[in-house]
Amino acid sequence: MDAAIGAFREHGFEGTSTGMLVDAMRIGRQSLYDTFGDKWQLYRAAVERYAAGETEAHIAALRSGASALDGIRAMLARVVQTAGQSCLGIGSICEFGQSRPDLSALHQAADRRLKRAATERIIEAQAVGEIDRALSAVAVADFLFASVAAIRIAARGGADRAHLQSLSEMTLRAMT
Repeated sequence: MDAAIGAFREHGFEGTSTGMLVDAMRIGRQSLYDTFGDKWQLYRAAVERYAAGETEAHIAALRSGASALDGIRAMLARVVQTAGQSCLGIGSICEFGQSRPDLSALHQAADRRLKRAATERIIEAQAVGEIDRALSAVAVADFLFASVAAIRIAARGGADRAHLQSLSEMTLRAMT
């Protein structure tokens, strides 16, 4: 599955042929069909696994800081550090938008979970004056994840680490 995720991350659904998948996964074509049914079902499973892993990693980073703002900073640092690898979540949203309800449901579930965890940390940061109390915690969480998407898209477009770090720092400044 990790090999399929890698292929889909790099090439998207349409750009990844079945041949590329069987080569990457080192399985036979019939095994792919027997196990997953078709390329779409494999893609869906890959997105689901990827979303679960990324959501867990982001939440762990959010909770890792001594303070709530340190946790948010740690999550942004993780995004900058891993931005060189294409994001399957953002890639699939860009490729399909809302046209596939089954895929949209996966994205929405991960998004709700992640935003809930971030909103909790933002409220904690507001309680101690790390983030402006006048701002809506939900709006700050929305801004935070729009910035995460922007960092990942900038990386995909060739931005260097210094540029990505600058975007991360500007995100933090806008929130405080």
